[in-house]
Amino acid sequence: MVTTTNVPARGRRSPLASAGLHLTLLVASVIAVFPVLWVLLTSLKPASYATTTDFVKETTLENYTKLLEDTEFLTWFGNSLLVAALTTVLGVFVAATTGYAVSRFRFPGKRGLMWTLLITQMFPVAVLIVPIYNIMSNLGLLNEPAGLVITYLTIAVPFCAWMMKGFFDTIPREIDESGQVDGLTPFGTFWRLILPLAKPGIAVTAFYSFITAWGEVAYASAFMVGDENLTLAGGLQKFVNQYGAQWGPMTAASVLIAIPAAIVFLFAQRHLVTGVSAGAVKG
Repeated sequence: MVTTTNVPARGRRSPLASAGLHLTLLVASVIAVFPVLWVLLTSLKPASYATTTDFVKETTLENYTKLLEDTEFLTWFGNSLLVAALTTVLGVFVAATTGYAVSRFRFPGKRGLMWTLLITQMFPVAVLIVPIYNIMSNLGLLNEPAGLVITYLTIAVPFCAWMMKGFFDTIPREIDESGQVDGLTPFGTFWRLILPLAKPGIAVTAFYSFITAWGEVAYASAFMVGDENLTLAGGLQKFVNQYGAQWGPMTAASVLIAIPAAIVFLFAQRHLVTGVSAGAVKG
């Protein structure tokens, strides 16, 4: 007679391991959420309690009303939205077409182009900011949204083009051949057949391009001057001086700045994991 013992099923965690995992996730969640919650609660406190731990004492929206009425925040917000939107649209188009071209076609300089896209990602902002500033100055694009858009494209497009190339590599070439049989041009095949299949990659590209433009500080602070031209990155610096910081308006602005990024993330999040993993497989 065969007897059985209580052997844990393969892959099943022990109670101790499960408790440890849940505890680790709980601690990680608290660490991730705490700074955001701190900023949100600080934005709802009067200035006298800004640096205290009295988070729910005398809750007020005064910081938000002062920010919107007494500063140029809406102008900065509009400038940032314009730059981020143009960077996103152009970044998606350039990265997608570049990625498709290097994935499907052979042409002189292809290897050099790919190496250039790779090498440009290795230079830090501190090295590039001076030469790019001089180029934009010579072109008359300082204090112009177009100057920032071009600069942000130099950051976003190399990474996104590599990622899109890896994503297009996963799409069967037979689809391109069927488009040619139907009489479509290469661009028509790309636009009508391939692009609809590349939604995850497009979502990652759009998200990365938007975040690159929306949260960038160094170029925005160096290239834009004057309240009417500043983006949010430059505008927030108005709340910090050598004598201290205006924590109320600054935290209120931080909360409002986070809303567009959160909205873009919510629209793109279901495609992000698929797009990043597909782009990494053959990239």
